[in-house]
Amino acid sequence: MYSLRFLRENAESVRAGVIAKGHPAASLDLVLELDSRRRSILVELEQKRHEVRSTSRSIGTVKDKSERDALIARTRAASEALKPLKDSIATVSDELDAALLELPNTPHDTTPIGSDASGNVPVTDGGNIPELEFEPRNHVDLAEDLGLIDFARSAKLSGSGFWLHFGASARLQRALSNWMLDLQTREHGYTEVYPPALVRGSALVGTGQLPKFADDQYRIASEDLWLIPTAEVPLTNIYADEIIAEESLPLKFAALTPCFRREAGAAGTETRGLLRVHQFDKVELVRITSPETGYSELEETLEHALAPVKLLGLPYRVIELCSGDLSLASAKTYDIELWAPGTGRWLEVSSVSCFGEFQARRMNLRCRGGGTGRVRHPYTINGSGLALPRLTVAIIENFQRADGSIRLPELLAERLGQAEITAAG
Repeated sequence: MYSLRFLRENAESVRAGVIAKGHPAASLDLVLELDSRRRSILVELEQKRHEVRSTSRSIGTVKDKSERDALIARTRAASEALKPLKDSIATVSDELDAALLELPNTPHDTTPIGSDASGNVPVTDGGNIPELEFEPRNHVDLAEDLGLIDFARSAKLSGSGFWLHFGASARLQRALSNWMLDLQTREHGYTEVYPPALVRGSALVGTGQLPKFADDQYRIASEDLWLIPTAEVPLTNIYADEIIAEESLPLKFAALTPCFRREAGAAGTETRGLLRVHQFDKVELVRITSPETGYSELEETLEHALAPVKLLGLPYRVIELCSGDLSLASAKTYDIELWAPGTGRWLEVSSVSCFGEFQARRMNLRCRGGGTGRVRHPYTINGSGLALPRLTVAIIENFQRADGSIRLPELLAERLGQAEITAAG
């Protein structure tokens, strides 16, 4: 979200950024037109108010009855003209607020320009893609044969896009979650938070999921409460509508929460199993930073999100998203992807993004500097560290054996008390 003054003074650069994001320039033009209309009505409203005040003061000084009656009539007419102007202001202001919420953040200067995912840029890679001496199987077949995950019975309970983990697979979810959260809080200095999984709509507006992506969210129909699609929402909104001391920055939060998303992709083999689900657990990293350090802290957050991948020895790559593949709110984003040999493709397990002051403006989050007392908007950053379903897919498929068993990396073997998975028990 932007200040209207900034949009008026930087219309051309914002227009270029909006277009680079793949949004129509008309979305900015609408905001500027509504802003101009609102200011014109405000001028007219103030003129009418001045007329009412002026004629009201004159009434007491006029002795001639006919002249006084004329002033009274003029005052009454000016007063009656105020209401439709106030109504117009309210209507245009609502339209302007709605248009502002639809306007995307502009890409950072270092973000590559491109229209879609084909314009994304490889940054780095690591780990070794396993050279299996057998035809790798996908995680669905492996997990079902070992009795680890029952997709059929989960569909009976909840429909498609859900799962039932049993035995070793259930313990693996718990072990991964606790280990990744401990890694971020103990090694990287994040404060652990246990937030609610239900938030008000205003929180989703603050981080940018609403109003544009309302259809992708789960909502409690009887009240204004929404299931969180990511812990980014409650963590980033902790200080919404507050002024925090710049000396306290950066604020670094980590949380393990369930996440809920209605979007499940198109039907077919690409969405089988754990690739796209409606509910999943995820460790989320959130930072609130000063504008001066925001983008350097984005790079550090990326390294923190990569840490569990490297420790597990999984093959990975980091991709920087081009402008046309960025989310509505993001100015710069890196994706972390893991290779899944049985599925035969790279799977995104984390997006690490900097939003500049875009989210902070939407949620009215401000900071005050100790030296000058200046109030301004901080920057916000978030990234997954990591999402469990696709991480589980990568572990199962990369560490599979020819006999269908799964070798566990040493650090997981220690936590689960077993070196391999041969069955659900």
